[in-house]
Amino acid sequence: MATLCRPAIAVPEHVITRDETLELARTLHAGHPQLDLALRLIGNTGVQTRHLVQPIEETLKHPGFTARNALYEEEAKARVPEVVRRALANAELDVRDIDMIAYVSCTGFMMPSMTAWLINNMDFRTDTRQLPIAQLGCAAGGAAINRAHDFCIAYPESNVLIVCCEFCSLCYQPTDLAVGTLLSNGLFGDGIAAAVVRGRGGTGVSLECNGSHLVPDTEEWISYGVRDTGFHFLLDKRVPGTMSMLAPAMRDMAAPYDWDVSGLDFYIVHAGGPRILDDLCKILDLQPTMFRYSRATLTERGNIASAVIFDALDRLFEDGGADHGARGIIAGFGPGITAEIALGTWSEPGRERERSVRETVTMPA
Repeated sequence: MATLCRPAIAVPEHVITRDETLELARTLHAGHPQLDLALRLIGNTGVQTRHLVQPIEETLKHPGFTARNALYEEEAKARVPEVVRRALANAELDVRDIDMIAYVSCTGFMMPSMTAWLINNMDFRTDTRQLPIAQLGCAAGGAAINRAHDFCIAYPESNVLIVCCEFCSLCYQPTDLAVGTLLSNGLFGDGIAAAVVRGRGGTGVSLECNGSHLVPDTEEWISYGVRDTGFHFLLDKRVPGTMSMLAPAMRDMAAPYDWDVSGLDFYIVHAGGPRILDDLCKILDLQPTMFRYSRATLTERGNIASAVIFDALDRLFEDGGADHGARGIIAGFGPGITAEIALGTWSEPGRERERSVRETVTMPA
């Protein structure tokens, strides 16, 4: 049974607070006809701090797409290896034990992929499979987990390294003034995550099954406009309401396995904004505390795209994990509109502990 081990997380050293973000919006967009609305939306995100790969003074400049993408590559190569080493240590593995690398990012572009650079510079085996995932946005972290799970089903003794590198601040476009864009400027942060899915052994989430769901005719709700100046993030005003469509998909995926998605022990979901979590509480009839790890990520780091679910999962580990056999869900949401969903049980080999769960949970036969 493939096990998702403890992630390693890193955020850049430059920090911007909620109050600083609001003051910048007031200064930069003083004459904007919908400034009050934008300020209210940013304030309602719950984001208190975000980490940026550059100081804010440099972030607000636009030297052109060529320079920005070069900075993306430079910073990724400088910052990713240390996170990878910590993730491997968490899984008690070495670079030579890895059979596939899934590299996830929607905020910069490299070809050959960062996977090739990692193999060449960190002594991974030359027969290591490469899986770059570039166009699933915030859902891509969940997709990487699911593709790693699939690979380990096909090759049961294999191990997969997942790396998410998201420098969302490098997508800042000073000429984009739609309210949705101004909201995004106060929501997204930068971060790197890495985690290993072990085909055998390991402590963490033992992956049981996975699935995907695409909401028809929503392709334009979250998208990039690719222009001379780089990636322009486009966000439709209908996006905050997507949980009414995706929560039932989560329930439908769990039902064939006799799992009640409203009766699980832990929830690791993408916190694109507070309404996602609030709506999930209402639709799935859950207490807000069930999403405390995702909300903490949003509060302290903002939306760090594909890395969100790994940051939230790391907080579960930091909190002592769950009882052996506890059941949970991991879900990433992103462009498409797409949901990537995994169901799993907490596994601690050699440490069978009494489960502490609600009486309504029914164990599978």
